Amino acid sequence: MEKHHTSQKNYLVPLVIVGIMFFVIGFGVGISGFLTPALKSAFNLTTSQSYLVTAAIFSAFVVFGAPAGWIIKKIGYRKAMMIAFFIMALGMVLFVPSAKSVSFPLFLVALFVGGIGNTLLQASVNPYVTIIGPVESAAMRMSLMGIMNKSAWWIAPLFLGLFINLQDVQLNDIVFPFYLVAGILLVLGVFTYFTKLPEVKAQGEDETDLDAEVSAYAKGKTSILQFPHLLLGVLALFLYVGIETLPMASIIDFAKASFGDVPNLEGYSKYVTIGLVVGYIFGVLAIPRFISQTKALIMFAIIGIVSSLLLIYLPAKYAFYALLLTSFANSLMWPAIWPLAMIDLGKFTKTGASLLVMGIVGGAVIPLIFGYLVDAAKGVADVATVANYQVAYWVMVPCYLFILYFALFGHKIRLK
Repeated sequence: MEKHHTSQKNYLVPLVIVGIMFFVIGFGVGISGFLTPALKSAFNLTTSQSYLVTAAIFSAFVVFGAPAGWIIKKIGYRKAMMIAFFIMALGMVLFVPSAKSVSFPLFLVALFVGGIGNTLLQASVNPYVTIIGPVESAAMRMSLMGIMNKSAWWIAPLFLGLFINLQDVQLNDIVFPFYLVAGILLVLGVFTYFTKLPEVKAQGEDETDLDAEVSAYAKGKTSILQFPHLLLGVLALFLYVGIETLPMASIIDFAKASFGDVPNLEGYSKYVTIGLVVGYIFGVLAIPRFISQTKALIMFAIIGIVSSLLLIYLPAKYAFYALLLTSFANSLMWPAIWPLAMIDLGKFTKTGASLLVMGIVGGAVIPLIFGYLVDAAKGVADVATVANYQVAYWVMVPCYLFILYFALFGHKIRLK
C-alpha cells in the first residue's frame, strides 16, 4: 500500500539510526516509570497524584501532536528528529531547578517540555519506519524498533538507580544524571543533523502522484476526518498505550502490595519489559513469514483479555505474574496498529501520523484513571491492598476488547 524511496538493500543503516531514536524514547518512558514511586515518596503524594508524573509527559502529545505534523511537513523527518532531541534535552535540564527547589509543579513542567520533544520524535520515527519498506512487513520493522525501545525501559531504572535510593529519595541526587542525559540528547541531535538519513514519502503523499490504483481511496478526500479507519486506529492506539504504560507505572506498587517491603523493589520494573521483548522477537521472526500483522493483532488482543482477567481474579502471588503476561500481550499492538491505521492515507500521511501520536496521551489517561480507582477502592485506608489494585485493573478489559474490534473489523471499514 505504501511507496518508499529506499531499496530493501539500504534498509539497514536507516533502521539502525532510527533504532537509536527508539531507544531514547524508551529511556524517557523508563525514567517516568521509575520516578512514579520515587516522587510519591518524596512529595508524600496519593496514588492518583503520583500518576500525574505520567500525565505530564503524555499530555504533551495532545497539545503538540498537530503542530508536530506541521513541522514535519515543512522541514522533513530528519530535521524534525534533530529538533526533537534538542527539546528533550531542555526538558532534562529543567529537572535541575525543580529538584533544587523541591517543586513538584516545576517537576511536572520539566516532564511536559520533555514530552513535547518526545511527541515530535514519535511523529517522525513511527511513520518513517512504516513507510521505508513494504507495508506487509511494517509490523516486523516496528517490532525491531520495539526491542530497542523496551530495552531502554529496562536500562533507564538501572541508570537512575545508581543515583536514587527508592527507600530514601533525595531529589538533589537527580541533578548529575539529568545533566548527563541532556548532554547525550544534544549529541544525538547534532548526529541526526549530519547523518545521511534518506527522506521517504508514502504512496500518493505528493500532490502530483498519479498512481490511482494504490492511492484511489485518498483521492477526493479533503479532510483527515474522512478516514474512519484512521480515527478508529487513533482510539485503539490511545487505549493500547494506556494499558502498555500501566504495568510499568504500577508494577512496583503492586509488587509491594503483593509481597510486602522486600529489597530492591525497583528491580521489578525490568520484568515488564521481558514479555514485551519476547513478543517483539516473535514479531520479527513470524511477521509476515508465518502470520500477518492483522492476525497477530487479533491473537495478542485475545491474550490481553485473558491475562487481564487472570490478573483480576487470581490470588495475589499468581496475579502478579499475570500482570507480566499482559506485557507480552501488549508487545505486537503498537507494531500492528500503526500500519493498519496509516494504510491509504496518501497526501494525508503526515497529518495522520500526528493524529496517531496524539493518541499516545492514553499513556497518561489510563494510568491516571487506574490511580483514582485504586484510591477509591481503598477508601479511607492509608495503604492500598492487593484487592484494591485488582479491582482497578478492570480498566484494562474494555481497552483490549476495543483493540480486538479494530483488528477484526475497524481497520477494514475503509473497504466498505
